[in-house]
Amino acid sequence: QVQLVESGGGLVQAGGSLRLSCSASGTNLGLALVGWYRQVPGKQRELVAAISSGGSTNYADSVKGRFTIARNTNKNTVYLQMNSQSTEDTATYYCNAHQSWPAMDYWGKGTLVTVSS
Repeated sequence: QVQLVESGGGLVQAGGSLRLSCSASGTNLGLALVGWYRQVPGKQRELVAAISSGGSTNYADSVKGRFTIARNTNKNTVYLQMNSQSTEDTATYYCNAHQSWPAMDYWGKGTLVTVSS
């Protein structure tokens, strides 16, 4: 059974930093496209950052230069380092693991990040 568990969310002041973790069991994140998404109530879930199985990364324009996605294959974990946070980063952050073959698409339950002004 595949399970993704996000952790590291919490309350941070504007300008501060948090590091989110996405830990997996039952699947190898190193073989998947792993993305961090975020969602605020009433809005669509949006992609924040992603890392491919080959290590390529991409970021939403709103977080470029502030957020970094990285993978630790030994720990089967993907991280999202968030720096210089603003109140607009307040959201629930979700981890997604996607693979075309064998087909899989899994989501974690999310971790809440609140940035105060």
